[in-house]
Amino acid sequence: MDKIKEKLATLRAEADAAIERAEVAEAKNKKLELETMTKDQELISLQHKVSNLEADLEATEKKLADAKTAREEEESNRSTNETLNRKIALLESELDNAEKNLRETTDKLRQVDVKAEHFERQVQRIEAERDSWEKKWEETQEKYIASKRELEEVVQQMEVRCVIVLLVPKFQPKLIDAQLPQHQSL
Repeated sequence: MDKIKEKLATLRAEADAAIERAEVAEAKNKKLELETMTKDQELISLQHKVSNLEADLEATEKKLADAKTAREEEESNRSTNETLNRKIALLESELDNAEKNLRETTDKLRQVDVKAEHFERQVQRIEAERDSWEKKWEETQEKYIASKRELEEVVQQMEVRCVIVLLVPKFQPKLIDAQLPQHQSL
């Protein structure tokens, strides 16, 4: 009886430990999902910035083309020519800056993609761990229920024996054993 109680206590402790590990895994999973959402939002923001920078680049290239055309048309006027040259230099600088920003943003976007893939793999691994723990927990629950059922059967048979022993006179022990169902563990 004590061994069964110890076994039940062990099973309960294992079930509690499995539940706790599952809860820890779920908490980690939620944290990683939140981090993934944050990275997704950063990715969307960076994509928006890239889109804006591309639009700025197109606008700057258009301005540069306009400035070059104006310079060719008014080449006779030196003052205008110098002004246009300064404007072209400024626009080219802006274009270089825009291209540099585009390259940096593209690099950051690639890094975010790599991180997002990494986090997705982590989430998949954690989900697999969680599924494994849930399966172990279910198996432990089934073992616990089977052990409990077996214990209840043993207790019931012992109670029946005790009642029969008390009610039947002592001179008929063989009759008692013949009438009772036998259990392997008794």
